[in-house]
Amino acid sequence: MAPSAMEGVVSTRDAWMTLPPPTLHPVKEAKFEKYVEPQPDGRKRALALPQGQAAIVIDNGSSNVRAGWSFEDNPRLSIPPIMSKYRDRKLAKTFSFAGQDCYADTTARGHIRNAFEAGTGIVSNWDVMEHVLDHIFIKLGMNGVEGGIDMPIVMTEAVANFPYSRKSMAEIIFECYQAPSLVTGIDSLFSYRHNKGKTGLVVSSSYSSTHLIPIYNQKPMLAQATRLNWGGWHEAEYLLKLIKLKYHTGFPGKLNTSQAEQMVRDFCYVSLDYDKELSGYLEWTGLEDRERIVQYPYTEEIIIQKSEEELARIAERKKESGRRLQEQAAKMRLERLMKKEEELEYYKDVQRRLVDQTKKETKRILDDAEVKDEAALEKIVKELEKTIKKQRTKDLGEPEEEQEAPDFSLLDVPDDQLDEAGIKQKRQQRLLKSNHDARARAKAEKEAEKARIAEEARLDEERRTNNLEAWLEDKRQARLAKLAQIKERDRLKADLGNRKSLASQIRMKNIANLASDTPAGGSRKRRRGGDDDDFGADDADWGVYRSVAIGANKGDSDDEEEGEEDLEAAVRALEADLLEYDKDFTYENTLEAQNDWSKSLLHAFRYGPRPFDPSNPAETHRLHLNVERIRVPEVLFQPSAIAGVDQAGIVEIAGDILNQRLMGLGGEGYRDEFLRDVFLTGGNTLFENFDERLRRGLMGLLPAGSELGVRRAGDAVLDAWRGAAGWAGTGECRRARVTRQEYEEKGGEYMKEHDLGNAFGG
Repeated sequence: MAPSAMEGVVSTRDAWMTLPPPTLHPVKEAKFEKYVEPQPDGRKRALALPQGQAAIVIDNGSSNVRAGWSFEDNPRLSIPPIMSKYRDRKLAKTFSFAGQDCYADTTARGHIRNAFEAGTGIVSNWDVMEHVLDHIFIKLGMNGVEGGIDMPIVMTEAVANFPYSRKSMAEIIFECYQAPSLVTGIDSLFSYRHNKGKTGLVVSSSYSSTHLIPIYNQKPMLAQATRLNWGGWHEAEYLLKLIKLKYHTGFPGKLNTSQAEQMVRDFCYVSLDYDKELSGYLEWTGLEDRERIVQYPYTEEIIIQKSEEELARIAERKKESGRRLQEQAAKMRLERLMKKEEELEYYKDVQRRLVDQTKKETKRILDDAEVKDEAALEKIVKELEKTIKKQRTKDLGEPEEEQEAPDFSLLDVPDDQLDEAGIKQKRQQRLLKSNHDARARAKAEKEAEKARIAEEARLDEERRTNNLEAWLEDKRQARLAKLAQIKERDRLKADLGNRKSLASQIRMKNIANLASDTPAGGSRKRRRGGDDDDFGADDADWGVYRSVAIGANKGDSDDEEEGEEDLEAAVRALEADLLEYDKDFTYENTLEAQNDWSKSLLHAFRYGPRPFDPSNPAETHRLHLNVERIRVPEVLFQPSAIAGVDQAGIVEIAGDILNQRLMGLGGEGYRDEFLRDVFLTGGNTLFENFDERLRRGLMGLLPAGSELGVRRAGDAVLDAWRGAAGWAGTGECRRARVTRQEYEEKGGEYMKEHDLGNAFGG
């Protein structure tokens, strides 16, 4: 392509440079906001009302407990049903916290307990529940009341609540707090009443579960109600699992359920066409708009930036310091050279003094010079001369003299013709000759290898010139063979990482065999001493260590790294030839292009459409949420396919209730009354597109032309409490109250049925 045609074209690898800076969302989690003072004014207003008109309303949810007065529009308190209690030994005091106050103290965070069983709406820890109720009544200004709580209590409970759970709650309310009366109801029914519903299908998806309850003329048909065991808690846990699988190599940030709940609320939404949207979610085009990046706290290394003048001064100081060091080193080398020259002159003078001396005088001179004999003196002189020549050549730049050929004349002389000194010198010459021959062989092999490579290059060039197609085919096959070797190497490493693989089992068997006192499969026996064996006598014995070491720790072995580099270098060389001479082979076909991050679906999944720098602490502390944004809410519609929950989705459940159960009870006209008001409530229905997805799903199950109405609650979170507060002052509520006298007479399991609560039977 001509250069003019290339202008304005941005490669996929460089496309990220045109993207705006990423939008970072700080990680959120439950925290202490502020201290809430007790509020006695509410009780004063309650006492001013006619008797029976005021009540304490408690929406006892597994995510948040909301409490307030029935004559007010909003609850005064909204706290998680948790407590924390610990004893400070230094202060000799016991501290207890409830609700958000548990997050005010670092030690208290580590002792948090929940009143509800995880993932359910059933109270399992009644000590915590009592502590939470204490906190609520104190904040509502009931602390100074003598004899307990003097106001009726209206409280929500789970659908089909256990009799034991209802009995335990009644015991606490009447025995512990001495309340005058208690009435319980279902939160979703309160919400439906508050939103003026009469006949319809209530879809309530909350923190612990999802319920579908048909209501006819304001009376719940609890026998036809269905529960899906999936709610906000399950979604947070599922998101945590997905994140841990996504960053399976380890995420440096600290993950917890509270953070996951915030991510689900802030970033997840319901897809109108899940399969279609999922198939294109990780496409590079628009991925920066679809993903959400959560930034976790990190410690950044502070690098002090210096001006150019400061950098120049530092460089000059380093240069000057290096120059001084070089001068000092040269001076020291010169001093050592002068010292060695003095030593050489001294030993040469000793040699001159030994001429024509008697043996006795010779021995005295050698002893004064601390030399053993004349041969040792000769050796010292030669070594000094050699060292001085080498230093002069290196330091003073003197021309290097040709080395004299080594003398191996004594090797051909029989030992019986040599004295003791001659035999010793002959032994030294033998060692020198072996080293000399080894160096000569290595040099010859090196020259031969150079010649072989040059000859292969010549033949390769000649073959390319004579038959280009055959030459290209050989290059292609050689490249495929090298790629297969790389693939096999990577597979072996992956297998060694899996302890159940055959390669890993063989490796562990070899290690166990090496450690055993009685190695299996070997013919070698321990020697009589019991401490030694003949392992290693055969060179093949050492191969077992190679089989143990290969792939054990990637990157630990120098040989392994060198082998990897050789394979990849060979592939690059073959690809360079193909790029130059094969018109059908382009950069997109190369190994480098295939390993390019901009073409990696896994990179897009983990790090989005931008390059990832593992040395940058800010980037390593980021979570990239993309397909999880639609996958987590989709479980409500496809629980079995997405999360392995062996239940039908809410569309199938709603279709079964409308098309099977209600049709069997009253026919098509009876069912159509429910179709006109499909009511959504609960915090888990706040996902974007939740109502439209449910509408589309139900339209596919209903006859053509069916009149279907789907609506949301005015406030899916607070309408349950508001509905209970509005109902608390009605005559129906007063008739449904269980008084303390009735509790004492009939027991804690006694309840009065009403249109907004549970029933003894369907």
